[in-house]
This record gives sequence, structure tokens and C-alpha cells, in this order.
Amino acid sequence: MKLLKLLTFLLLPLLLVITATLPAVAQDVGLESLRESGKAFRSVAKQVSPAVVYIQVEKEVEQQNFSNPFGNTPFGDEFFRRFFGQPDQKQSPHNTPRKHQSVGQGSGFIISADGYIMTNNHVVGDADRVTVRLLDGREFTAKTIGTDPPTDVALIKIEADEKLPFLKLGNSDQMEVGDWVLAFGNPFGLSHTLTAGIVSAKGRSGIGLSDYENFIQTDAAINPGNSGGPLINLDGQVIGMNTAIFSRSGGYMGIGFAIPINMAKNIRDQLVEHGTVTRGRLGIYIQDINKDLADSFGLEQIDGILVAQVIEDSPAAKAGLRQGDVILELDGIKVDKVAKFRNQIALTRPGTEIKLTVLRDGEEKQIKATIGSLETDEQGKPVSADKLPKLGMSLQKLTDELAGQFGYEGEKGVLVTAVEADSIADRAGIKRGDLIEEVNRKAVTEPQQVKEMIKESDKKTVLLLVRQGEASRYLALKLTD
Repeated sequence: MKLLKLLTFLLLPLLLVITATLPAVAQDVGLESLRESGKAFRSVAKQVSPAVVYIQVEKEVEQQNFSNPFGNTPFGDEFFRRFFGQPDQKQSPHNTPRKHQSVGQGSGFIISADGYIMTNNHVVGDADRVTVRLLDGREFTAKTIGTDPPTDVALIKIEADEKLPFLKLGNSDQMEVGDWVLAFGNPFGLSHTLTAGIVSAKGRSGIGLSDYENFIQTDAAINPGNSGGPLINLDGQVIGMNTAIFSRSGGYMGIGFAIPINMAKNIRDQLVEHGTVTRGRLGIYIQDINKDLADSFGLEQIDGILVAQVIEDSPAAKAGLRQGDVILELDGIKVDKVAKFRNQIALTRPGTEIKLTVLRDGEEKQIKATIGSLETDEQGKPVSADKLPKLGMSLQKLTDELAGQFGYEGEKGVLVTAVEADSIADRAGIKRGDLIEEVNRKAVTEPQQVKEMIKESDKKTVLLLVRQGEASRYLALKLTD
């Protein structure tokens, strides 16, 4: 007992000293950890900044002569227009259109030593002049190589006398929620700004910003002017392109969106090679499966996507896909969301053979299909087989039911289902419910026939025989205004 008391007497001061120093040790460890994070950010900033560019665009536009209720504010930036619309422009006798030079700005990043730069389509768009400024102050006039509005990706190029600094493109599929990311850009014109955050979510779609969405969500501060700038991992590689914010105030609220670089790479390759983007087509209408649908189809799980319709004579139809099939896998990779599957098909080159695992009547089947080509309009928007964007009307095959509804029993032709206001078809007097019987003196029965005959015609006008009610008449439509 005396020995125990003696040991306690001797060790107690030492224990008190150790206990007193623990908070200080913990504090030092925490500070050192923060210092290491700061060093990592600093290292990436030095590596990345020289290849991040400031982009200024100029375009001559017509504008109503009105007073701007926002004054001299950033509301002219594309970010704000995309989310909040334009200021209210009420017409008055004094609001006569006038031409002026509109100036905007955004960000971009160099991806090759010979001067290729990636940015957003909504930054450069159809600008008359694009100027690029580097970190060292040098300015270049850029050439637009190509744009892809459906994904909001654009590629421009500058010419320099020497090799330029450029960024390595990473693998966005490897990023996980919680990973550190750094956003570079020029918010509000403040050149080469760095903000830090994490990956908040992946695979965001249905936001309504573009046709093909698979956004990386981040809480790294993104503001007007960051558009087109890179989202970087801690290895200094680009894993996304900053594109938009979600905000109720007009500024940063912790939710930003970036295009995954893996998607942008595919677009870049096609723009470099062709100047345009060609998308793949399977020819099916699909929908996500919920519990009610799973129960109705006798499915034990809600994995996969449901084939709601197979388009006649499409790659899907030729491959043997059927209405009611559930697609479980694409080339061995699990399918779980309509948006993701749609993006994968669209980014697959036409002519590529794919393998689908489908569930049909309770049994799994392997189906091989060859991807077709998706027809698009001048803006890159998908055009369905029954639409003629050049003429401004939509068509549909004449079925017995439609023939009875519109009074065309026993007739042959293609039914007009919609006509756009002030289009070529509208000005020619074509209306919904008309029946196109001939194109260039040849009989037609399918919408695709009409499209092909117009496309193959070497004339500047197309001759249609159109039936309206009980009478038919010829109409000559000019293909260009």
C-alpha cells in the first residue's frame, strides 16, 4: 500500500503535465492538417491557372429602347438569363428596335498545346467576335471550331507562336460524392478566381438546362462568369466544366452544376474531326420503372428501364426489341435511369454494335443491336421521323382510324398533324388535317418518304399535291426564304 502511494505521488505530476499538453498537441495536428490542405490547393492553383482563360464575346444585336430596371448589374450575364429570364420589356411607341454591340464574358480552359479551348456553348454561341485572354495578359482572337447546344459544349481555338500551357483531362466516372474539387474561372469578371468544395452529387438530370444532362453537382462557389471554366480534382485534372447555378437570389447558394468531362470529351472529338456532332439512335420510347409499374408487369424488382414503344423500322425493331421489355444492362453495365441510358445511346457512334440484356416474360435475353444515326436540326436538336423542320410541319402515317376521323376513307397519303406559325408550310396555306398525296409528282404513304424525297431533291422548290377536304391542289414550296 505504501509503495502504491509512493508511485502515485511520483507519477501524478507527470500525468498532469501530459494531460495539460493534449489539447495543444491536438490543436497542432489540426492546424498541420489544414496547412497540408492549403498546400495542396496552392499547388493545384499554380499548375492549373496558366491554362484557364478569360473569354470576351461580342455580337451585334437588336434591342428595344427601354430602361433597364436592374441598372448596371450582372443581370446581363448568361447565367441570370438562363434562370431568371430577361427584364420586362414593355412595348411603347418609343421602344423602337436599335442595333448595338452586346458584350459578354465567361471562362474556358486550354486542352492542347496547339490552342484548342473548351467552354460552354452559351458563352460563345453565335458571337461575331471571341477574344481570349491568358493569365499572363496575352490576348488572342479565337476561331469557333464547333458548338453543340444539346450538351452546351463548345470548342474554340487560338493561334500562338509557341506551345501553350494546357490541362489534362481526368476521368469523371471515378469521382465520388465527398471528393474535393476546385472551380476555376472569372466570376463577375474577376480574372482567375479559385473556389473549393466537394462533389455534392452525381448524375443530376431533369434540370432543364440542356437536352442531355448528367451533371456533377458541387458546392464549390460558382457565380456568373464561371461558365465554361474547369472543375478540377486534387491531381490537377479536369473532371467537369462549370455550367450553371441554382439560385433564388441571383448569386451563389451552394448548388452548382458541371458537365462531366467524359461527356465533353466525346463532343470534343467529334467537333475536332467534323465540326458537328452525330448522335446515336436506337428508336425506342422508354420510361423509368416505379413500384406500381413493377407490380403491373409482374416484376420482382424496379431495376432497369421499361420499353414503352418500339418505332417501326428502327434499329431497335430490327434487333427484335419489343414493347414491354425491361432493359437491365447495356454492354454489361447496369441500367437504372432513363436519362443515363439515353445519354449513353446518344454518345455511341452510329454503326456501333451494342449488347442489351432484357427481361421478357420473366426470362433474361441477350439482344444485339446496331446503333443508327439520330437526325438533328441546325441547332443539334433531335428531329423525329415525322417532322419537317425546314418546312415547319409534322406528319403522320394515315391509318384507318385517322382516315375515318378526317374523311379520307379509301385515300392514300401522309397526314399533316401540326403546322408551325409563319413557317414555309403555313405561308403556303397548309393546315393541320391536310393530306399530302404526292411529292414532286410521286405518290407517298410514309412520313419518311416525304423527308427523303425533299432531302434528295436538287431543286430549290418542292412540289406537293395536297388534299384539303374533298379537293386536291398543287403547292410549290420554296425550301429557302
